[in-house]
Amino acid sequence: MGSDPSPTLAAMRVVVLDDYQNIAAAFVDWGDLDPVSITEHIADEVALATALAGAEIVVAMRERTAFPASLFDRLPDLRLLVTTGNRNAVIDLAAAATHGVTVCGTMGIVTSTSELTWALIHSVSRRVAADDATIRAGGWQTRIGTGLAGQRLGLIGLGNIGGLVAKVGLAFGMDVVSWSQNLTQERAEKFGIRAVSKSELIETSDVVSLHLQLSERTRHVIGASELTAMKPSAILINTSRGPLIDQAALVAALQRHVIAGAGLDVYEVEPLPIDDPLRALANTVLTPHTGYVVSQCYDIFYREIVENIVAWCSGSPLRVLTAPT
Repeated sequence: MGSDPSPTLAAMRVVVLDDYQNIAAAFVDWGDLDPVSITEHIADEVALATALAGAEIVVAMRERTAFPASLFDRLPDLRLLVTTGNRNAVIDLAAAATHGVTVCGTMGIVTSTSELTWALIHSVSRRVAADDATIRAGGWQTRIGTGLAGQRLGLIGLGNIGGLVAKVGLAFGMDVVSWSQNLTQERAEKFGIRAVSKSELIETSDVVSLHLQLSERTRHVIGASELTAMKPSAILINTSRGPLIDQAALVAALQRHVIAGAGLDVYEVEPLPIDDPLRALANTVLTPHTGYVVSQCYDIFYREIVENIVAWCSGSPLRVLTAPT
């Protein structure tokens, strides 16, 4: 922040949303800024607007909180919105511009999400959570897991994260294939794998893992028909976005053991409601959207958040996000 704190910054009300671990202040020197952290998710728009009343600067953590046009209408004092990550599908950038709100992003890392993908694959295929509970209760061997070598890993999406997951799958001796609507054989071959049709991937894979951006085209890319077509022994992994899967169809499939299990880090509604049926299913491993929640990523997030605020205040904003034209 420098040795000459800006009185303008000191006068700003800064609110950090969805700081679940209450650690925003610990990751970076905020200098003369005095951010207020909200540690609980506020889903109701009126309640959220009340909590943000008078704030000139708001920090949003990834896509935990939506900023539609109606919310900008309720926040006349808002001047700067900083989101972690270099895109945020739940911020209405056109509405922000209309209201004179600058929106800035940050960089981050993708390796941590690929790592969690593998943690979930292992946890489901080797029944790690269930075995941990058994041994803590005084038991011993009660289950048989499934090895990965020689199994088929089907990646729906082969972007940065999907590519990292593919490399590990090959290292485990898996047969790795991929599909997405725009995937070419040439790109797949760069990772040493094959591009196949969606139906082949769904019907033949032992592990299906999702690595797509959410859009209207990809929403519910896995629905009831895809789940029915999967092997009964197959497992489904999602560390991307919850609405890529029709969650009601997935719950039904898991309840009827249409597939063997699922490892999920993301959900259609987040935080996952306390009464959601996924919580009661024994053939799931659930994590609370923590693919990116590692210290290395947060170091980048919060350092660049403060950089963005200082740069904006000086009249030269960094990493500005704008609506596509």
